[in-house]
Amino acid sequence: MTSESRSTASARGEKGLRKGALGFVDSVSIGVASTGPAYSIAATLGFVAAAVAWQAPVVVLLAFVPVLFAAFGYDALNRAEPDAGTSFVWVSRAFGIPWGWMAGWAIVVADVLVMASLAQVASQYTFILLGSDIGSDPHHPAVLLLGVGFILCLTWLAVRGILLTAKLQVVLVVIETVVLLGFAVAALIRVYNGTALPQSQPVSWDWFNPFAVSDPTDLVTGILLMVFIYWGWDSVLSVNEETKDSQRTPGLAAVCSTVILVSVYVLFTVAAQAFAGVGVNGLGLANPENADDVVAALGSAVFGDSIAGQIAVAALVIMVLTSATASTQTTILPTARTTFAMAFHGALPKSFGKAHPRFATPNVSTWTMGLLSAALYVAMDLFGGGGMVLDAVAACGVAIGFYYGLTALASARLYSGSRLRAEHARAGGIDFRRVVLPSIGGVLLLAASAWTAIASFDPDFGEGVWRIPGLGVEVGAVFSLGVGGMVLGLPLLWWSRRMLPAFRADYFERHLPASPDLVADEVQD
Repeated sequence: MTSESRSTASARGEKGLRKGALGFVDSVSIGVASTGPAYSIAATLGFVAAAVAWQAPVVVLLAFVPVLFAAFGYDALNRAEPDAGTSFVWVSRAFGIPWGWMAGWAIVVADVLVMASLAQVASQYTFILLGSDIGSDPHHPAVLLLGVGFILCLTWLAVRGILLTAKLQVVLVVIETVVLLGFAVAALIRVYNGTALPQSQPVSWDWFNPFAVSDPTDLVTGILLMVFIYWGWDSVLSVNEETKDSQRTPGLAAVCSTVILVSVYVLFTVAAQAFAGVGVNGLGLANPENADDVVAALGSAVFGDSIAGQIAVAALVIMVLTSATASTQTTILPTARTTFAMAFHGALPKSFGKAHPRFATPNVSTWTMGLLSAALYVAMDLFGGGGMVLDAVAACGVAIGFYYGLTALASARLYSGSRLRAEHARAGGIDFRRVVLPSIGGVLLLAASAWTAIASFDPDFGEGVWRIPGLGVEVGAVFSLGVGGMVLGLPLLWWSRRMLPAFRADYFERHLPASPDLVADEVQD
């Protein structure tokens, strides 16, 4: 019997989750792992380079700004009310339960959509690591079967206990980060000892000048491409009730996760473009043939063909495999805990709110989300055409920007409306961390969501096309999955409003709880 299965009722919170299971390092590991940094930057950098050329490093930094501002809002809200329902609870307090319900639904949509891609990548790279050509075909039946197996196994691990999940994440994140940084350092060494590619360039401060991009539209495109690779750090907030010092540690870990991510992304971007350049030929980052995985394209060139180089290239494969695996598992956490908390508060059927009697995890919600993700992966692979899984990743942006933006604005709304905020304002103070910066971040992220929704209506956006029955109008599959997934929540919201107790009265008070920590924080300001 594991230590987690021995947990007693006294060690659990009111929802039945295990209190104090996670520490700061565990939380940061979950926050970093959820983004899948190696996989995310490898699959995005080429497209960003195609849009902004040498200005990719500054785009990484600019995309980080609204994310950091949103993280400040999450931290502030969690300090007042650490609830596993996160966006659902906080947005409900700020703008009403219907908005909170849709924010929770957006988390489900984004996480379920991305799970298919993560499982597919983990499966492909397993075969690549084994030297099998099967890994080069994302739609091979064996890839599909193993991908589904990954989802089910990682779902099972998530049910077995949060501590087991967290310790696995620490190991996977260390492997991923060490290899990614090793790649960047090796590339820079080659640049400065003259053994890099012919098109290599020394690092220049000009790369951090946003005004060097001739077309502002290209700059915006690059930022929008890059902003969503930071998505995932909020997973640490979803396990806040299972974290030591639940009011402070999760928010601090979330902010630290974003800082770690931007540091790794900037270093990797600078090293990769210094080594390979941003051309469209050969190993240039903007070459369309390499854009979907620049790490795989550059691996042999950076590490060479020696035995040590071959081992390093194999380590790159392991890095992407661990990145996708870690992100798959940590993606399950916020989805399951969001629906679990929504059920606890009466906004979903009670069955979703059951916690495992031994492992103190939301087992019904976890298995439901895992099985739903596996089913969607199978459906998209078998019936959606070759590019449907890729389109699902792009479609996540609609939901991500929606719930990130609303949650950030919820911080601004709740803190600007509180009694202590009013006293603070009368004293001449301006609350940047809880009100101003989250407001800016929220508006920018909602704008990113809207841009993705509008742009993806074009049939040429993404890989697939869907014809609206009876109208003969074609729209992009990204629009169908992203906007369609969000719209699907509306009839479910309507049913919930008619049938479930959270909607029958003013369930959530329209202000934050008056916790001692909140009062102390505000007095310090």
